[in-house]
Amino acid sequence: MGVPELEALFRAAGVRGRLFAADIDTGREVAYGADEPMPTASMFKVPLLVEFCRQADAGLLDPRIRVTVTAAERVSGPTGISSMLDDVTISLRDLAYLMIAVSDNTSADTLLARIGRDAINAMLDGFGLAGTRVVHSCRETNASMAEDAGHGWPFLDSEDLARLRVLDPARTNRSTPRELAGLLGLIWRDEAASAESCAWMRGVLNLQVWPHRLASGFPYDDVGVSGKTGTLPTLRSEAGVVEYPDGGRYAVAVSTRSFSSALNQPRADAVIGTAARMAVDHLRR
Repeated sequence: MGVPELEALFRAAGVRGRLFAADIDTGREVAYGADEPMPTASMFKVPLLVEFCRQADAGLLDPRIRVTVTAAERVSGPTGISSMLDDVTISLRDLAYLMIAVSDNTSADTLLARIGRDAINAMLDGFGLAGTRVVHSCRETNASMAEDAGHGWPFLDSEDLARLRVLDPARTNRSTPRELAGLLGLIWRDEAASAESCAWMRGVLNLQVWPHRLASGFPYDDVGVSGKTGTLPTLRSEAGVVEYPDGGRYAVAVSTRSFSSALNQPRADAVIGTAARMAVDHLRR
C-alpha cells in the first residue's frame, strides 16, 4: 500500500488526509502522516472515557451515582442532553454512554468537570501518549469558535477559518492518528483499565450511531466496527476498531481536512471508510 495511492484517494475526495492502522495483536502497521498533530474535536471524549473508568476502578467515583444536569448547565450541541429542554437526572455511566454513542457535549462536559483535565493528561503520560492532550471542554471549544469568527458555526468563510484556534493543534485538544489508535489498542487488550471496564468501554464504543465514516468501509454483517467521530469546520475524523470473525482486530484512526468550507461533504466522510478499508486489507494480506 503506497503513499501515492493514499494521496490520490484523499485528494479525489477533496481533503488532506492522515492515517494510522495497526493489527492490535501483532503490531503490524500502516502509517501515512500518522505522527502529525491534529485537533481531536469530539474524539477527546475517548481519553475522558478511559480516565472515567480508571477512577471508577480505583474507587474514586461510583459510576452509578445519579446527578442532575440543569437546563442552565446545558452545552450547545445537536444530540443527547444538549438538545433536550428540561433538567435531566442520570447516572455518571449513562452520561459516559451518551458522550460516546451520540457524542453528547453536555454529558462530556459534566464528566470532564468531575474527572479533571490534569488527571486525563497524567493518564495519557503514563501510557506514553504525550502527544495527546485534553485542554478544553466542549463549552470552551464552542465559545472560542464564536469569539474567533465573531459569529457561530457553521456559517464560516475562509477568513473565519484562518482565525479558529480549534483548528490549530497547538492551541486545542489534540492527538495524532498513531496515538489515538494506540489508546484504542490498550482498551481492546484490557490494558487501559480493568478487564471489566475495558469490556464495558468496547461495548459503548460499539454503540456509536454514526455509520457514514469508518463503518462505511466495512458494510458486512459479520465485521464489527466500533469508534468515535470528531467534527469541526473542515475537519472530519474517526478513530475506531474493526473486528473480523476470524479474530482479526485492527485499530484505525483517520483524520481529514477538507479544501472546501462546505458543511455537507459526503465524499470527505466516505473517504475515511475507504482509506481504513484499504489499510486493513493491507494488514490482512
